[in-house]
Amino acid sequence: MESPEKTNKIKTVRPETLEFIILYNQLKGKAFTGNAQLAEVLGFNSASSITEIIKSRQNIDPEKFRIFKERYKDFIQGQAYVPAAQVAKVAEGIPMYEITATASGVEVYNDINDAQPVGRMNFPGIEDCDFALPVWGHSMYPYLENGCWVALKVIHDKKILPGEVYYIEWGDYRMYKRLLLSHVEGEVIAHSDNTTEMVGHQLKYAPFPIKIADIKKLCLVKDIHKKHNH
Repeated sequence: MESPEKTNKIKTVRPETLEFIILYNQLKGKAFTGNAQLAEVLGFNSASSITEIIKSRQNIDPEKFRIFKERYKDFIQGQAYVPAAQVAKVAEGIPMYEITATASGVEVYNDINDAQPVGRMNFPGIEDCDFALPVWGHSMYPYLENGCWVALKVIHDKKILPGEVYYIEWGDYRMYKRLLLSHVEGEVIAHSDNTTEMVGHQLKYAPFPIKIADIKKLCLVKDIHKKHNH
């Protein structure tokens, strides 16, 4: 009888495992091409062992981590890397705010400044994010599903990458939108991915222009944690 697939994360991720995950993400494609090659270097029988560690399902053996750092020390030294600070942030995670959308024609969220964190989000790849918010509503479906959580990075200089999805605050409005180029200088077009829902003969979530100068908070969507159906 086959054993059930291992899906749960381990209760305690040791510091060397967190450091390994960070280095793995920095060095993959540079120092090694993939998990199979790395598994052979570290003496694992299967590339799946690397996957289990990267997904925080098992801790790395300290001796294998020592071999990893020795084998790739030249690459590690070339990284803009601060192990203690990075590991601490991964271990702590980013705050999650359970703010909800108001009942209106557009999705307007309650003020994040009025909310207290309800938990921490912690998984590899979101080390440079600042906080996480849920998605309520369907304007960005299928990219953002109702109920999923999003890891966000605050963009302080308001430099917008056209075509990317952002959480934006301007005036009394707070919502997720895909920001596109506008023909008007100093403006962007707030686009909703859901282009199927109609009100009469008009799009329910029609695109509209926003002046960049009016945006009070601009946060890039960096990662999406979709809820699981049980």
